[in-house]
Amino acid sequence: MQVRGLLLFLALMLLAATTEAGKNKKEKVKKDGSECEDWHWGPCVPNSKDCGLGYREGTCKNESKKLKCKIPCNWKKKFGADCKYKFESWGGCSTQMGVKTRSGILKKALYNAQCEEIVYVTKPCSSKTKSKSKGQSQCPCS
Repeated sequence: MQVRGLLLFLALMLLAATTEAGKNKKEKVKKDGSECEDWHWGPCVPNSKDCGLGYREGTCKNESKKLKCKIPCNWKKKFGADCKYKFESWGGCSTQMGVKTRSGILKKALYNAQCEEIVYVTKPCSSKTKSKSKGQSQCPCS
């Protein structure tokens, strides 16, 4: 009977300890102490060149903050790193212009960025013709 009571006591102590640990984790999330909820964030500014690690400045009432951010070096700089688009497949090649075109619809604007709803991109037409027999044998076996 005493063993059962001791086990129950230990289980309750363990439960209390884990509950306290959970409370401490929740308190750590709000470490800046800011009560402001209407933050306005600027674009990500790279530390050097036009891509890589950088920072983003935010303001709310009379407060300001800087957050770390990153602009991928292969990113379409025309659209900005905070505008995410869903692109359709490439269209056919325009023989007059020698380019292919496709459009992208805005999927997400990060940090309240000012993004265009629809964007268009072009690229030169490839001179190669791709064969569609990928993974298939050329042998007309029966």
